[in-house]
Parts: sequence; structure tokens; C-alpha cells
Amino acid sequence: MFNWYKKVVVENYANFSGRARRSEYWYFVLFNFLFAIAAYLIDVNLGLNFEKGSGGPFYLIYILATFIPGLAVAIRRLHDVDKSGWFLLIVFVPFIGGIWLLVLFFSEGTIGKNNYGPDSKSNIDEINEIGKE
Repeated sequence: MFNWYKKVVVENYANFSGRARRSEYWYFVLFNFLFAIAAYLIDVNLGLNFEKGSGGPFYLIYILATFIPGLAVAIRRLHDVDKSGWFLLIVFVPFIGGIWLLVLFFSEGTIGKNNYGPDSKSNIDEINEIGKE
């Protein structure tokens, strides 16, 4: 499970192309949430909060460090359902935008090759065969 987080943060830090499986996206969200809470608690326990109820330097550094990979994996997740990364802006549509985006993040990816690359669930041999065509 942690390998998905590592894949997003280390291997694909600012990779906005390609596709991301649901498990890659949601495990990243889970671990990102847990690590953000841990960073916040470190700040609280060390008394480093900027003001009451806010984070401190550890939390701020963590959030800034994971902003780009979080954005990249969200865009790759949209690519998996054959949507442009710009579709992320649908969240700004009042009421329905956030729900629609959440539904897309939960949706199964396009089976087979789509506009953004080969199927992220297919095995490596199939990916290599598609690349040769």
C-alpha cells in the first residue's frame, strides 16, 4: 500500500502525463492525509503552531512538498477516465462540481488504450506491444 504513495511522491513527483489507477490515487490520498495529520501533531506538541488551530513549519513544509505530486496524480487519475487535466477545475462549479469530480475519481478507468496512454491495469507485456505499434 505504501508503495503507491512512494510511486507518486518519489517516482512521479511532477509527472502530469499518463494514467493513474484508482488504487494509486486513493492510497496517495490516504497516506497524504495521515502524514499531514502527523506533521500537524508534531507542530502542536512542539508548540510551533503559527496561531491556535493552525499548523506550524512541519505542516507547512509537508503541504508545500506534496502539493505538486498531489496535483499530478489527480490529473493522471482524470486521464485514466479519459478526461483532460483541466477537468479538475470543475470543482469550482457550485454545489455539483465537487461531487462530479469525486465521482470521476471513484470511477473505473477506461479499459484499454485511451487518449492519454495504455491501460494502467494492463500488464507490462501488453504495454510494450502497444508501444511498438
